Amino acid sequence: MSPTAVPHFDTYHNLLLADAALAEDSADVLEQQLRQDGLFFGDRALCSVLRPRFLTLDEYRLISRACCLVGSAFDKVRVAAMADAGLRSQFGLTSWEEQLIHADPGFPVASPTSRLDAFFAAGEDGLKFTEYNAETPAGAAYNDALSSAFLALPVMQAFNRSHIALPIPAGAGVVDSLLQAYHAWRGRREKPSVVILDWREVPTYSEFVLFEREFHARGIDAFIGDPRDAEYANGRLTVAGRPVTMIYKRVLIDELVTREGLDSPVVRAVRDGAVCMVNPFRCKLLHKKASLAVLSDERQSGLFTAEEQMAVRRHVPWTRVVEERHTEHTSGAVDLVPFVAANRERLVLKPNDEYGGKGIVLGWTVDDATWEAAIRTALAEPYIVQERVEVPSEPWPAMVDGAVHIGDRMLDTAPFLSNGSTVAGCLTRIATDPLLNVTAGGGSNVPTFLVEAR
Repeated sequence: MSPTAVPHFDTYHNLLLADAALAEDSADVLEQQLRQDGLFFGDRALCSVLRPRFLTLDEYRLISRACCLVGSAFDKVRVAAMADAGLRSQFGLTSWEEQLIHADPGFPVASPTSRLDAFFAAGEDGLKFTEYNAETPAGAAYNDALSSAFLALPVMQAFNRSHIALPIPAGAGVVDSLLQAYHAWRGRREKPSVVILDWREVPTYSEFVLFEREFHARGIDAFIGDPRDAEYANGRLTVAGRPVTMIYKRVLIDELVTREGLDSPVVRAVRDGAVCMVNPFRCKLLHKKASLAVLSDERQSGLFTAEEQMAVRRHVPWTRVVEERHTEHTSGAVDLVPFVAANRERLVLKPNDEYGGKGIVLGWTVDDATWEAAIRTALAEPYIVQERVEVPSEPWPAMVDGAVHIGDRMLDTAPFLSNGSTVAGCLTRIATDPLLNVTAGGGSNVPTFLVEAR
């Protein structure tokens, strides 16, 4: 919990606790806003608490600076890996991924839109990036819609009499990054015909609707489409019969190839350069969880400036691909597999290419036998091991049985990056489960606001 935020949310909570009618009205308005804008993940409301996440401007600056330096280091690793098969092998790509990442997307940035997922505890080195979502970062439009919903709450209006609380937009940064990539691909500035592409049954469909509105507000033709409805003929891609020049790719590359194949209309059109797709296939390299292992491995330190090296040491927890080798740890040189076996309480095992918390084993939550079995799995298929980080918590107000209840929940900090370096908004997820993953079926999203006393 950030010490600078304490007086701000204490003031907010006291407003709710002191006035039952204000709290009840605020809960009613929030529920109405959630239903009006379809802010549900599947059939579950996206937000279940009555307060946004507060960051001070200094905290947001710290996050932005760290993202800029770590993002720069990620791109240097990517560029080096694209030119060096030996370095690239550390990422654990499959044979078909190795094929696809070499397709030229028509623009220079591998991940025009991305998200660094972190935990932000107190202290100078409290910000720790634990994953890099370089492929399909969700939540930006949800953040903006939730921000609008919270601005309408009566309690927020009361809070604004003593504090300045400003939302941090994220969706516009995503759309702007998409358009920059399209203009580079096209070679001139013109409006694309956009399909927001994913399976029609996914629980994030409600966010696609929000992005569709964002495109329409800019006078851009956009619609939501399913890869199963795509056709490619005569150098032209259509989805459900509608011509497409840009794909806002929300479908996972793994799922696209597994379900539709490398010879599917979408894959062929992108590889032929007949359509612009963001993020492109080459985003897959850094999206692998092994990217944090490659980034923090002593073998790559020479790629970075002194400032980037310091940022990686401060903000990326010690991470390695699980394999038989010797490596450096903060405690000194270690034999990796025996070290992992002996330090269950301080380590996490993660599959290299899963999402939604699947396959993650938190060493301190399991017994020795389960941990040993997890290590055997990790040696048989691509896995990373990562140092445990402090997971912060804050008190959050919610309506329970008609009254305000304030209870602690853990929270993460997940800034959105435009073109790999510029922070544009920040996702916050809260939960009682340390995985803090909405996709996994737990937790709640809250909008992120900048706050300062008047």
